[in-house]
Amino acid sequence: MAKQNDFIKGVVGWVDLRSENIDAVLEKYSSDKNLKGWRHVVQGEPDPNFLLRPDFLRGISKLEKYDHTYDILVFPHQLGAVLEFVKKFPNQKFIIDHIAKPYIKDNFYDGWATLMKEIGKHENVSCKLSGMITEADYNLWTSEQLQPYMHLTLEAFGSERLMFGSDWPVCLAAGNYGQVKSIVTHFISTLSSQDQEMIMGKNAQEFYNL
Repeated sequence: MAKQNDFIKGVVGWVDLRSENIDAVLEKYSSDKNLKGWRHVVQGEPDPNFLLRPDFLRGISKLEKYDHTYDILVFPHQLGAVLEFVKKFPNQKFIIDHIAKPYIKDNFYDGWATLMKEIGKHENVSCKLSGMITEADYNLWTSEQLQPYMHLTLEAFGSERLMFGSDWPVCLAAGNYGQVKSIVTHFISTLSSQDQEMIMGKNAQEFYNL
């Protein structure tokens, strides 16, 4: 689709980073200008320490060579492993998807917040402001309910390592694109115009080399 549509500026794909032939796979895709990075659905792995498995770490160690990014898709109970994981690769560009999916519906905050602040200390890690309404009650969520989570994320990563994400079409389970965007634009409306521009686009351009 990216080859057929110019408006698709970059793709985050999937390969099995645990593969023994990962070098050959990454070499194959290295010349594809549309391919920007990789993501594994770690949130679906039963092992909370999946990220720290030796075969997976070996695959991650190969990405820097190709200037490929890695999207970290996890639930809060996996954040302890995320902290250890990002420490191992200080030069690898990482980004946490969906603010690590805190259990907003259940008012889960403190444990998530503590680990996010620690992870945010590592300057090679960015974070997407996305996926929040689907972690709240699909029908009863409010923008006010999301405020503490966005404030903490901004505090932990700063405007220079934060970026808007729509989580479309998954967001449609709880709202529409316009609602998702307005949540973030309203939240950052008190920041400088430069900070707003970074969060709403420039950071993504730089991070993914768009």
